[in-house]
Amino acid sequence: MIRTRIAAAGALVLLAVAGCTDNPSSTTTSAPQAAATTPPAAAPVDTSCQPRKSLRPTGTLPTPGKMPAGSYMAEIQKKGRLVLGTSQDTLLFSSRNPFTGKVEGFDVEMGRQIAQAIFGDPDKIQIKVIAYDKRVPDAADGTVDLVADTMTINCARWKQVNFSTVYYDAGQRVLVSTDSKAKSINDLGGKKVCAANGSTSLENIAKVAAKPVPVGLAGFTDCLVAFQQNQVDAISTDDVILAGLAAQDPYAKVVGDRFTEEPYGMAMSNKHPEFTRFVNQVLAENQANGTWKATYDKWLGGQFGAAPKPPVAEYR
Repeated sequence: MIRTRIAAAGALVLLAVAGCTDNPSSTTTSAPQAAATTPPAAAPVDTSCQPRKSLRPTGTLPTPGKMPAGSYMAEIQKKGRLVLGTSQDTLLFSSRNPFTGKVEGFDVEMGRQIAQAIFGDPDKIQIKVIAYDKRVPDAADGTVDLVADTMTINCARWKQVNFSTVYYDAGQRVLVSTDSKAKSINDLGGKKVCAANGSTSLENIAKVAAKPVPVGLAGFTDCLVAFQQNQVDAISTDDVILAGLAAQDPYAKVVGDRFTEEPYGMAMSNKHPEFTRFVNQVLAENQANGTWKATYDKWLGGQFGAAPKPPVAEYR
């Protein structure tokens, strides 16, 4: 098939890019043979949890470079950089620029805005590339100060980390080949559908009544390679991630309506609630002063058009 031959060549480029990392201890390999995956059992629904609600900010930000003594922001200031955990292969949100070698995108910009508020300099940031299934543990144990990585806020994760207020609202859809007759995830019963290990997307595939076969791989670049090599029939995850994947493969298309809601938040250790309040104040001010809109226009406007209103902040 023509799509397979051309896309396979493109897959080699993707793998070459994915092989780079800002984290010397992190390694990325080519996609393993795709096999059916049993996603982890979803946590019981906690009806008392309201995941979109975060800690209310104090109402004012300290002067950059003068963080309150004893606060986690002061610790970050002392070490001279904010450590941001993110991916390097999520086009538009956090991907490595092949010309500069830098990881950039909407999520990275969210982290840079927190660095700006702490230091007065958005460049005082260290990008640490982490796997999808390391986002929660790395935020919880302080391996990174902050995770911004197309990460859905949910009740199970709130038990391990703190989240900011919602900074982007996404929803899960499905990517198939251009010659596929599937119009939604419900048309893929018995077909192999890929998502990243550690993502809510993998859990959501398993819940579909038509019973597609979930296939978990390390990341969505690995899913794209498996798709291009005809090892899986489709990829299903958040629509914004799929848009970036489709942009890399002319023989792929995104179909169907959103069948989930995926509110994105930044994750951090729950040992430092003052840092969560600080992050929420930065988000609130940037949504009010037009910074959020400008960031959307820069990274997402070309793909999705005019910026919507920012998500409404909800507090506990």
